[in-house]
Amino acid sequence: MGYYKYMREAQKRGNKELLKSRLITWRKENVITRIDRPTKIARARSLGYKAKQGFIMVRVSIKKGMRKRPKPGMGRKPSKFGSYFSPDKSLQAIAEERVQRKYPNLEVLNSYEAGADGKKKWFEVILLDKNHPAIIKDNDVGWITAQKKRVHRGLTSAGKRSRGLRR
Repeated sequence: MGYYKYMREAQKRGNKELLKSRLITWRKENVITRIDRPTKIARARSLGYKAKQGFIMVRVSIKKGMRKRPKPGMGRKPSKFGSYFSPDKSLQAIAEERVQRKYPNLEVLNSYEAGADGKKKWFEVILLDKNHPAIIKDNDVGWITAQKKRVHRGLTSAGKRSRGLRR
């Protein structure tokens, strides 16, 4: 077995005390936080992450459960109006979109779940700087320089899953 396979096995078994202490510190952070390196290195590498310039990692927290329905404007109250609704998109796809809005000059490559507790889920999103020479010259991810706002068009892995393209 290779090194990353051992890392994946160790993270599956997990250290509950370590995860608990991480979640405590993550709760105190901002909703969208830039991080130096991925928490789950094996998962990030399998999704395309490389430890080189132009790759940026961001951790984002999303509240679990139902979404709050937007209030209607002027006019009558809609018959289907309730206080909450279940969105068609997954929490992961919503997290990627929020990160894209925060960093409009970067492009979302992929994301994965970093942790969860009773109220929140944390995802780590891999972002690329399309204008960086290291990204343009890279054969593995150079294709992303031709795309714009792919997360809002449902072209990431979580977006494709929400659109039903994984069945």
